[in-house]
Amino acid sequence: MALGSSAPEILLSVIETAGNMGGCPGELGASTIVGSAAFNLLVISAVSIYAVNEKNDTDPERDDTVPKGVKKIYDMGVFGVTAFSSIFAYLWMWYCLMDQSVSAVEAWLTFIFFFVLIGSAFGMDKYKAMQVDKEKKLQMKEGEVEEDDNAPVIEYTPVEIYKELISEKQGVTAADEAVVEKRAKMKNFLKSSMKTD
Repeated sequence: MALGSSAPEILLSVIETAGNMGGCPGELGASTIVGSAAFNLLVISAVSIYAVNEKNDTDPERDDTVPKGVKKIYDMGVFGVTAFSSIFAYLWMWYCLMDQSVSAVEAWLTFIFFFVLIGSAFGMDKYKAMQVDKEKKLQMKEGEVEEDDNAPVIEYTPVEIYKELISEKQGVTAADEAVVEKRAKMKNFLKSSMKTD
């Protein structure tokens, strides 16, 4: 999606660079990239923020500590890396174009910065996931949160669930405690996955 939406400015930059190879870099390529990045960073962020209001903020898993219609950044690490990289990119481009030429070293460094950005964002995302997991385990250990009994069960096939629950519906009683527990797990699975009783 990113490549498709950015394809016009990428192609304009490539065409202009290829046409001016060995000469002074043109303004079109850099301008389209900067314009696109500024649009993505400012306009899309603004529309996304404006789009959520008290009326349509109906996510059942939303953070109740934040008032409805207020946007909260869940993963500040990734957001911080992205914001820093956006500002750094503008400063780096200004530095590279100050002398009206782009050296091979500057070009390669610019290319490498892309992978540094991706790696940093990925690392921050993994770190956040590790923190959330650690916090959840600590809360479960201290008894603040109980394990979700309604979590989907994957140990039974749909055919097994169908046979067992149809038998119960027909009045066939469970012979032992294991079958009763098995049926309860199946019911919980259906309730949580189908969102129904």
